[in-house]
Amino acid sequence: MMRALNTAGTGMVSQQMNLDVIANNLANVNTTGFKGQRAEFQDLVYQTYRASGGTTGGGGRLPEPGQIGLGSRFVSTTTNFSQGSMQNSSNPLDLAVSGEGFFQVQMADGSTGYTRDGSFRVDADGQVVNQDGYKLLPNIQLPTGYRALSISPTGEVSAITPGTNDPTVLGEIKLAVFPNQAGLTRVGQNLYQAGVGSGAATETAPNQNGAGSLQQGFTEGSNVQVVDEMVRMITAQRAYEINSKAIQTSDEMLSILNGLKR
Repeated sequence: MMRALNTAGTGMVSQQMNLDVIANNLANVNTTGFKGQRAEFQDLVYQTYRASGGTTGGGGRLPEPGQIGLGSRFVSTTTNFSQGSMQNSSNPLDLAVSGEGFFQVQMADGSTGYTRDGSFRVDADGQVVNQDGYKLLPNIQLPTGYRALSISPTGEVSAITPGTNDPTVLGEIKLAVFPNQAGLTRVGQNLYQAGVGSGAATETAPNQNGAGSLQQGFTEGSNVQVVDEMVRMITAQRAYEINSKAIQTSDEMLSILNGLKR
């Protein structure tokens, strides 16, 4: 059987994976804090028929190798962590990070999740939580009847509490930065988890140690560019089409071969 059948088949599978990644980007074009991804591929093993530098029958040496590749495979998704657009929400609990860093939340299993989604709310106990009810870390407790909530670019949270006229500091919001943020694992719900690839998180105040500043009353929009994704989609579609054409051509050649008669 012709190698081209399997080789082109791997190309079609790769482009299916590519389209899956593109479709997920487009599906999250309005997701707060979403970071777009790009599929990465590698070529597969090669069959070597003549090694570079080998001798010929006339005593010469081959200047180039003779190799046939056996296709491609999907290997990873690269995340684009560029800044998304700032969107004014006028909600004093909404926060956007301008620069590097992630908010920290306590997930249901007790582990720490990391997110760029700063859409925070207050639960029944007065604690600041995200939209899934996960507590912001470090914990911020807002007293009943507070007013004039203020969050500084460096993370200091203050408000006027009942019985006072001057702002009271209620806590500080910290950000997490990583040696390799591209190594973070997505777990859904706008959350990432740290692992061996990302390195351990370093907790720091905003505007320090490489972390960005906070913008109160704003959220960070998705950084997906629809036009770029559409161009990539067309490219993937054409690559899938030409690989299917290679399979069709190989099949036609095999049909001709099978039809040969002495």
